This record gives sequence, structure tokens and C-alpha cells, in this order.
Amino acid sequence: MPTSDSLQQALKQYFGYDSFRAGQREIIEAHLAGRDTLAIMPTGGGKSICFQLPALIKTGITIVVSPLIALMQDQVTALKENGIGATFLNSSLSYRETQQRSQAILNGTIKLVYVAPERLFAEQFLEFLNIIKNSIGIAGFAIDEAHCVSEWGHDFRPEYRQLSRLRQIYPDVPVIGLTATATERVREDIAQQLQLQQPYIHIASFNRTNLYYEVVPKQGTEQSYINLLQQIKRSQGSGIVYCLSRKRVNEISDRLREDGIDAIPYHAGLTPKVREENQTRWIRDDVQIMVATIAFGMGINKPDVRFVIHYDLPKNIEGYYQESGRAGRDGEDSHCTLFMGYQDLETIKYLIAQKVDRHTNEPLEAEQRIAQQQLRQVVDYAEGAICRRTILLRYFGEGFAGECRNCDNCLTPKPMEDWTVESQKFLSCVARAKERFGAGHIIDILRGSLNKKILQHGHDQLSTHGIGKDRSLDEWRQLSRSLIHQGYLTPTTDGYAILKLNDRSWEVMRGQKNVLLPIEREAEPAIASEREQTPDRSVDVDILFERLRLLRKNLADEQEVPPYVIFSNATLNQMAERQPTTRKDFAKLSGVGDKKLEQYADDFMAIIRQHHEKYPPAETSEDDYADPKQKSVAPKSKISKASTQRETLAMYENGADIDEIARDRGLKPATVWTHLVQLIESGYAINCDRLVSPERQTVIYEAIEAIGGDSLRNLFDHLREEYTYDEIKIVRAIWQNEKEPL
Repeated sequence: MPTSDSLQQALKQYFGYDSFRAGQREIIEAHLAGRDTLAIMPTGGGKSICFQLPALIKTGITIVVSPLIALMQDQVTALKENGIGATFLNSSLSYRETQQRSQAILNGTIKLVYVAPERLFAEQFLEFLNIIKNSIGIAGFAIDEAHCVSEWGHDFRPEYRQLSRLRQIYPDVPVIGLTATATERVREDIAQQLQLQQPYIHIASFNRTNLYYEVVPKQGTEQSYINLLQQIKRSQGSGIVYCLSRKRVNEISDRLREDGIDAIPYHAGLTPKVREENQTRWIRDDVQIMVATIAFGMGINKPDVRFVIHYDLPKNIEGYYQESGRAGRDGEDSHCTLFMGYQDLETIKYLIAQKVDRHTNEPLEAEQRIAQQQLRQVVDYAEGAICRRTILLRYFGEGFAGECRNCDNCLTPKPMEDWTVESQKFLSCVARAKERFGAGHIIDILRGSLNKKILQHGHDQLSTHGIGKDRSLDEWRQLSRSLIHQGYLTPTTDGYAILKLNDRSWEVMRGQKNVLLPIEREAEPAIASEREQTPDRSVDVDILFERLRLLRKNLADEQEVPPYVIFSNATLNQMAERQPTTRKDFAKLSGVGDKKLEQYADDFMAIIRQHHEKYPPAETSEDDYADPKQKSVAPKSKISKASTQRETLAMYENGADIDEIARDRGLKPATVWTHLVQLIESGYAINCDRLVSPERQTVIYEAIEAIGGDSLRNLFDHLREEYTYDEIKIVRAIWQNEKEPL
């Protein structure tokens, strides 16, 4: 068993972190000791390291079972960026690629192999696993998104049920299951289905303190869209808008684009190629908004999603928690909005009623009851007048005392209105209908309906018929649910099928208790940027952060990876504040491991040194560097001498071309292009005619003026692929300098 110090050393070496998050060390130590393990940790809590770090320490290969191709690719890309041997085997690979990767595994250069559950138990793959076990060894099995194994989970996948075979085939290999969301029932089901033997179970807090929760009422199709548009325009950074249907996804994404918002769709009706392209564009920050069904998002590791909006009502709390939890994985303030519309409720009820056995066409009553119960819990959350966090955490069996001060109910509590008279009418109508009907029928009586069911039962003759015409259908529906939530009515089934009176009902009807109903405002929703933020940094630090962010984006585009794979926003913020100019100091940044230090330190420090020429830093000592608010400094002469970009510039100004500079300096041509782009962005006057002819500069410039310079891919496509990315970057840098000079 590695010592505590050696574990921490490995954490810094491979992942660049100085310390473990809560629970990580205990999970890792249990897994290293050969125990089966179940880790329940919220999105952004650091689940992946809990199996990735042990995989690097243990002898043999760790097999990671993952449900989605995109999830596998994303994690493998991030691991490779940290210098870790990882690969995936799935249907996206050709036969030759599969053979090459299989050989790399057997050669011992790979430590983690990602596979889908369907492939895991294919006869050919099982034979391959036996070869691995006998030649290299299997260190463990990691079951990612383990809630998929449970029919009580929000995303049950039947193919996950066969994972119990792992214990039968490999009884001595430890298994670790990991998920972000699981109630007690789901946790028990996971342990049973995976046949975990006396597992170490870690359940982290589900409280995501950086997320602001709010519920906004839908106010008609057009007004709801206007509210959505306004909220997106006030928000900063990447966001996701979830919709219930493919049709709604297409409508919303089309309208947002018409209104100048960079949005793209994602749903199962699109071809796999289009889905993959759209997901890649969003992850790489080429577009701001992803409008999607719940088919999008599982395992997406993009850490800087600033807001998630559920434009339609979600089907269950677990799904909502996980989908909204895709915001703020980096720990920064983020915003989660749910639009509550009762028409959505009816749509979901209809979909639940369509759950039938595909062989017999008979209703799946058990599944329908579960779905109805889950829907009721969503409505409880949406209509609740108490702290949103209290409701969410209570669902997962976690207590929360007091107010969170980070949700709409805590910050802007709804005024309460006395609805005792309306409640007496409703309860009286339930009594006169002999407690044999559901809320819909009671509301029809109150509103004076003469439909077939009303006439059939003679309910048009009741004294309560038509006494509720002064209230809207939605108002009566809200009251009926509030009466149930407050305990003044008892539904006989999870789906509110039949309403029964209880002792509290009679107290209201006798006038012994008043019923208060929260009233929705028409005020604009709050957004994260309008709430309390950390104190503003100095302007020069913000300027440096933007320049570092642009460098990160350029490097990411060159390598065709998401920007956060290079460095997270948290690391960039720390870099902008500390401003390290030596490798020793750069290595102290959180998120900088050995591989990233070697690969990126020089490029990022060059930007910092150039920044110091315009904004000289205060003198600091070595001891001061430990304080994140202090800045590292190097002598001015040393900065100029060490700048790798200025070496490139000197050679370029002496007449060397790109290939000559790359050859003489031992660099890739792409790196030389990047140096020149960064120098232009920094304000250096460079004669670019040798890089891009004046005629081609004019065409690119006109394209940027026409469609904007945010997306290199869009410019590349607009120019019909007749101009290289390097040419576009050079001209875009000139254009940006003209538009936004430092």
C-alpha cells in the first residue's frame, strides 16, 4: 500500500493537484487495498481520479465500463494530455485501429481501457481480457455512471444488468462503482446488481454550494421564449437549454440563432455525425449554447458551463439534479433555471401512459407507478415555497438546516396569499363527489364543465358545480397540488388518481385552519452575474486572464481538444493572479503536473512576461509566492532574453521563413505560427505580407467582418476551405487588435 505522501506525490505528478478533495483519499486507499467500492459523489466532485490514480499505481490494466462513446473519448483525451496511457475500444474504431490499440495494451503502454458494457461481454473481447489477465494482469473494474444498472435510477440501461457477470468471471478482481446521483434505494440496487462484496461505501454531500437554483413560471409560448432569450443575453459563458422533445429543440435553437445567439441543437433525431460535430463545437467554445433533449450530457466533463436552463419540465428529480449539475463543475458561481409549465406536466403524463410492453402491448404498470411518483416529486420541487436546496437534498436523504441564501425562494421569497375560501370550495367538492375522483374531474365541476363524464355522474347538479369559474384552470391545478403537498388532501396512488379527505381537510372546511398559497411574481429571474460575487480583481489581471484564455483556445484548436483539457479556468485564474515566470513557480499552480509543465509552461510564461512589459509587477520575495494574491517576478532583462516568442520574432524579422525558424529552433511549424499570432495579439507591429499575401488578407478580413471572429471553424467553412487556419488566425489577430487594442 503506498504511503500518504507517495499518494499525494502521484496526485501532483499526474494531475497537478496538491491535495485530495473530500473523500478521494479514502476511496483510493480502499480500492488499492483490493476492496470493492461504491462512490457516490456529485458532479464536479472528482470521481474520475478515484479510479484513475489507483490504475496508475497498481500492476495491470484497469477496465473502465462507460455508457457513451463521447464520454470515453473525453476522458481518454484528458488522460493523454496528462501523459497517462489510456485508450478506448468501441464501435467508432476501424478494424485496424482496434488491432493497433489492442497491441498497445498488450505491450504494456496502456493503463486504462474504456469499453461499453455491450463490448465487455462479447465472446471475442472476453478472450482478449483473459489474455490480458494472464500476461499483464487486470488491476480492477471501474463502473462509471453506475446508476445505469438500477431500474430505480433516472437513466436505467438494461445492458448494464449483465455487469453482475464480472464477479462470476473474475471473482478476485476488485470493482468500483461510481455515480453522481443515487438515492438509498438506488445505492442498494447498485451494490446488489454489481455483486459488490462488503464494499467500502462513500456518500459525499449532494450540496453544490456554487449553484443558484430558481423556478420560473411559463407564461405562454411567446412570453416564455422572450424570458428565455433575455436570460441568455444577460448570462456569460457556455450554457445548456434542455427541452422535452426534438421538435422543441429545433424550434428553440432556430429562434435563438435568428435572434443573434450562437446556438446549436442536439437530439437523437440528428445523425451521429451531426451530433458529434455539434457536441465538439460546443465543448471547444466555438458556440455558446447547446439546445438539447436529455440525450445530451451524460459524462460531459466541460467544467465551465455557467448556466443550465430546463425550458420544459424534467421527468424526475435525479435527472434534474444531474442535468442541472453540469453547470459549475469548476466550482465557480453558476445558474440553474427550471421553467414550470402545467402543459408540460400533461405531456409527461401522456408519455408515462405510453409505457407498454413492446411484446404484449400491455401497460407496464410498475414502471408507470414509478414514473408517476418521480413526476410528483418534480412538481413538489417546482411548487415548493421553501429553500430549493432543502427539497433537493431531502430527496437524496441529506438534511439541510436553515436557508441556503442561493436560491430564489431564499433570496426573493414569494408572497403568500390566503386561499382558504377556494380551498373550502375544492374540498367541499371532493366530499360531494363522494371522494371517488381525481383533481381533473373536481376542477371540471368547479369550473362548470358539461362534459360527458360530468353529465354521466350527474355532477352538473352538485351545489359546487360552476362555483369556481372566477379562477383559471392553472390556478385550480396549483391549489389542488398545494393542498396535497400541505397535507390537506391524500391521493390514493402515486399518480394523484383519486383524492381522499383527511382530518386536516375538515379543519379547513370548518374554518379552523387557513390555507396560504405562494403567488408567482412577474419579476425577471435573477442571474448569477447579478448576485454577490467575489471582489473585483485589478484590471491588469483581467487583461492577462483574457490573453491567457486566448492562448489556451489557440492551443486547443491546434490540437483539436477542448480548451479545458489544456488548463481549467481555475488554473488560468491562478496563473493570472500569481503570474509565474519560472518553471519552478509555474509548477506550483494547481492543475499543473509534470506533462503540462513540460508542454505548456514556456508558452504561457511568454505571455506573462510580455504582459509585464506593459504592466510591471511589484517586487515579491520567494516566500510571498505561497500567497495566491502575490505575483512572481523576474528581472526585466531576464524576461526579454528568455522570451521564446521574441526569439521567433527576431528570426522572422531577419528574413527567415516559418520552416526555417521551426528547423533551426527545433519547433513544429504550427508552434512558430502560434508565436507570431500571439505577438500580433500582444501589439507587436509585424509585417504579415510574407505570411499571408495582401490579397488573401483582404478576403479573410471581409469574411471576419461579415460573420465575426469568434469561431475559426465558421470562418474556415465560410471561406470554403480555401484558406488555412494559420492564415485565418493571423488576419483575425490583426482584426482583433484594431477592434480591441490593449
